Amino acid sequence: MKREIKTTNDGSKTLFINELNENYHSHHGALQEAEHVFIKNGLNLINDYEINILELGFGTGLNVLVTINEYLKTDKSHVINYFTLEKYPINQSEIDDLAYFELFDDPEFRNIYHKIHLADWAESTEIINGFNLKKIECDFFELKNIDLPKINLVYYDCFGARVQPDLWEKPLFEMVSDKMAVNGLLTTYSSKGSVRRILQEINFQVEKKQGPPGKREMINAVKL
Repeated sequence: MKREIKTTNDGSKTLFINELNENYHSHHGALQEAEHVFIKNGLNLINDYEINILELGFGTGLNVLVTINEYLKTDKSHVINYFTLEKYPINQSEIDDLAYFELFDDPEFRNIYHKIHLADWAESTEIINGFNLKKIECDFFELKNIDLPKINLVYYDCFGARVQPDLWEKPLFEMVSDKMAVNGLLTTYSSKGSVRRILQEINFQVEKKQGPPGKREMINAVKL
């Protein structure tokens, strides 16, 4: 699929797939969307000593970066194990052009950004002390065959239902639920009624939250 770099309204960049007419992130702001959906309404709500995060999917790596940025604001007394799935990894030219390290004040983020993208697939890599990343190149529906620890937090960041409706239907949500710990949190930018009903049907407590800029609502769902 042909992709091109676009700049979103908050100045951060995203990728656009011409064939699907779909951005990887909100055109209202890639960075502010990631921080609102996955940090404010995700990571900041988890208090476990060891936090196992599952992301669908890795994409540009922005969600990993904002998670590390938030982790660095803490006393770093806990551990994060971050597992991320991606079927179509981006290439080195796109990595260089996105240059997400420029979004963060800490000069160390240049090294962190490149370490994330240079990390071997299917291998656990310590990106910084206390933060371990494992990138898995696969179709999301292979999740049921992947050995993971019980997941405390899911970043459900698939492409939208308009272009990939099967990613927002019951079979994939059931696979994700099977990997989660009781009281684990799933957070997503979507607020579709069908998604809320599916999550409730498979024993999640669903809450509508205020969405990121440009979107009225989003979903938090806790596994019961």
